[in-house]
Amino acid sequence: MIRFEIEQWRAWAPGLEDAGAWRAWSQAPCRPASDDAQPDVGFLPAMQRRRLSRLARMAFAVATPLADGQPPMPLVYCSRHGDTARGLALFEALAREEPLSPTHFSLSVHNAIIGLWSIQRGDTSEMTALAAEGDGLEHALLEAAGLLAEGAPQVLLVIAEDSPPPLYRPWIDDVPFPYALALRLAAGDGWALALTPGVEAAPAEWPHALELIAHLNGMPGVRRLCWKHRTWTWQRHR
Repeated sequence: MIRFEIEQWRAWAPGLEDAGAWRAWSQAPCRPASDDAQPDVGFLPAMQRRRLSRLARMAFAVATPLADGQPPMPLVYCSRHGDTARGLALFEALAREEPLSPTHFSLSVHNAIIGLWSIQRGDTSEMTALAAEGDGLEHALLEAAGLLAEGAPQVLLVIAEDSPPPLYRPWIDDVPFPYALALRLAAGDGWALALTPGVEAAPAEWPHALELIAHLNGMPGVRRLCWKHRTWTWQRHR
């Protein structure tokens, strides 16, 4: 079992851009009417905004409010599927035997977002990009807990998924709508996370990040989230 504090959190999805909207969603979770919206990243320089895909904009939109006014801190970024739209565009260019854009390629790799974050913030702290299964949130939290145990005062955790291109949708069925969640973590005992391996169980109704948002907006207690043979128990003490 690991223990930690969630000092602050921020989430974004189309039509769910502030704490009040997420509280209402947590009472009756559902898919937004549309998933075409873009997060507001007007705080970034125009040249940098043009380089960011929607996935990157989502990550910046939730992470920036948690990092502003704070000292530099390590970042753990997690996305199961990454920037599928940018990657597909490169594959389609290859199929047409067109030259590839070095810029587009460099921005398509899985750790591109943390590289852009480091440059924009001027932050050279340790940063990690993870690609995991449906319980990537928990694996990212384990990585963050290790950084806290090594002495980091705070760690920023960001998890984000964008809707896949239509070509991929028959195979990617675990992103009900675009979403991003950022947590600013510190040492403490306000929360605990435990893993119980064993018999395969039914997966959670929503992606684990969305289930955690509902837990953040609810009463203290226990929430169990399953993925394949792993059961994760989230316990909120206050």
